[in-house]
Amino acid sequence: MHDIYNMGIFNKIFNGSSEPKAEKLLPWIPLNSIEQLDAIVEKSKGKTQLIFKHSTRCGISRMVMNQFVSAYDVDANADLYYLDLLSYRDVSNEVGFRFQVMHQSPQLLILRNDEVVAHASHGSINELNLTKFL
Repeated sequence: MHDIYNMGIFNKIFNGSSEPKAEKLLPWIPLNSIEQLDAIVEKSKGKTQLIFKHSTRCGISRMVMNQFVSAYDVDANADLYYLDLLSYRDVSNEVGFRFQVMHQSPQLLILRNDEVVAHASHGSINELNLTKFL
């Protein structure tokens, strides 16, 4: 009994709580076809469009994505697209070509009024002030 009690204290000190954390869910829209890019550009005329390019095999990409998810305001007035660039490499290549942004992973592109108004990669993603583009 004494060991169980001590583990509870240990978990509270190092994990912040013994309660499981609820996972924050973002309103991701899967980006898995080149045809979707035309619609994203068109929708950018009235609403900010965000494209998050993610490599599912990269630890840095996962870390940046987790930080992005934690900081993202789910009530933001933007459409949020998720691009698994390993599964949809052709879409990732077209994003770079169409928007004239050199491929990075992870990468966030912000579109307003038919164009990319900002983009960032790696740790710089979480330094972007998204509110000024909404």
